[in-house]
Amino acid sequence: MGLMELTTTSDRASIVSINLFVALLCGCIVIGHLLEDNRWMNESITALIIGLCTGVVILLLSKGRSSHLLVFSEDLFFIYLLPPIIFNAGFQVKKKQFFRNFITIMLFGAVGTLVSWAIISLGATQIFSRMDFGDFDIGDYLAIGAIFAATDSVCTLQVLHQDETPLLYSLVFGEGVVNDATSVVLFNAIQGFDMSNIDPKIALHFIGNFLYLFFTSTVLGVIAGLLCAYIIKKLYFGRHSTDREVALMMLMAYLSYMLAELLDLSGILTVFFCGIVMSHYTWHNVTESSRITTKHTFATLSFVAEIFIFLYVGMDALDIEKWRFISDSPGTSVAVSSILLGLVLLGRAAFVFPLSFLSNLAKKSTSDKISFKQQVIICWAGLIRGAVSMALAYNKFTSLGHTNLRGNAIMITSTITLVLFSTVVFGLLTKPLIRLLLPPLKHATSAASSDPNSPNSLGVPLISHSQDSDSFLSGHDIPRPSSIRMLLTTPTHTVHRLWRKFDDRFMRPVFGGRGFVPVVPGSPTEGNLS
Repeated sequence: MGLMELTTTSDRASIVSINLFVALLCGCIVIGHLLEDNRWMNESITALIIGLCTGVVILLLSKGRSSHLLVFSEDLFFIYLLPPIIFNAGFQVKKKQFFRNFITIMLFGAVGTLVSWAIISLGATQIFSRMDFGDFDIGDYLAIGAIFAATDSVCTLQVLHQDETPLLYSLVFGEGVVNDATSVVLFNAIQGFDMSNIDPKIALHFIGNFLYLFFTSTVLGVIAGLLCAYIIKKLYFGRHSTDREVALMMLMAYLSYMLAELLDLSGILTVFFCGIVMSHYTWHNVTESSRITTKHTFATLSFVAEIFIFLYVGMDALDIEKWRFISDSPGTSVAVSSILLGLVLLGRAAFVFPLSFLSNLAKKSTSDKISFKQQVIICWAGLIRGAVSMALAYNKFTSLGHTNLRGNAIMITSTITLVLFSTVVFGLLTKPLIRLLLPPLKHATSAASSDPNSPNSLGVPLISHSQDSDSFLSGHDIPRPSSIRMLLTTPTHTVHRLWRKFDDRFMRPVFGGRGFVPVVPGSPTEGNLS
């Protein structure tokens, strides 16, 4: 009887916690809407501040025992919250801009992240080893570099407008996704290697493993997206139930992520490219009602997941268990946080401006080059640290959200401090900075944004704003190069033209897509065929 009462009490406490958390989510959405036009605030900062305030209240009511309703778990973040955010990013991405700037995005997102990781790791090794606040080895310092190389550009994306600054938005958006994937792959690769004895052979093996994870994760996402497109095209579920179409798309996307995690690949890269492929093929194979449903469903899941993350990060920042370890030496935690902030700033500036210079050298059109003001905004967007850094830090320095080591507790509190400081301070200054450097233009809705045949005609808060995923397939024809010289001088346009030709001839007849008319009895286009 006592066990039953204990279980009932525990279940009731969980129900109360969930009720309060859902109420807070509703409050974040309402307050975020009311502050939509505020010069300083955005929804991510609003959720973070509400989380902090709630944490203070809970801390006072519990008499210092706890500050949060739910226990943070990196599994909760990586398995349930991150997949819908990254998938929606791929599903909503404007592919024309993304692939036109693909080389630059990969420079910033992959090469830039590696540069930032190297600088942060080197700085942490040289400085933290002398501070003697924890028993860390070279593998720990490399992991710290990967943790703080992960950026969070949500605040900047909320302010930028795709139609006004397509190049800048594409670079910030694309770099953010690739950066997250690179940081997580890098972190997992470090965790899987014995870094105590590093030699050239291990270094080469490490680089090979890193490239293998990148390539195989991307291929798996593409295969999952194509498989879903083929199944829906052949079976045409819409004849009987549009619910099945939507359910299959959602489950196939989630399956791709979990399969990547099962195979020790990068679920972020996998589900991102799965989203791109689904928006290019699968979305056009479903009924009109399913298209509307998927747009809103994926956007809503992503939106709620992001609000959930920022809200919880704010609440968890006041977890008394972690701060108790540093109560006797708060100066050490402040010093570690300040050093990490300095390394983040140095690592960011060390690659944005040099890589922008290299990128501009390869571009002849002035409109395609990254101006200095845009470089400043790109650099600023990558200064903010968010949930990915938190989750990786918890994975490295805690066990089930708890730690009993002083050094680990200092790293956790320093991570929390850096995330809060960068999100609130840098986030609050983002709108004024962008308005100063890029004065707002008279915003006119483009034809692409209102195109009902694109899954990106929906304005999606936090992650993306009205983007046309397939406009690159219906734009003006690009002149065919008449020589090898033209191929070398216009590689992006040439690859684009060759891809369109290959896509129209081989891919669309098999996997469907825009312009595909399903010859299936009962399909919505059956009447148009007669």
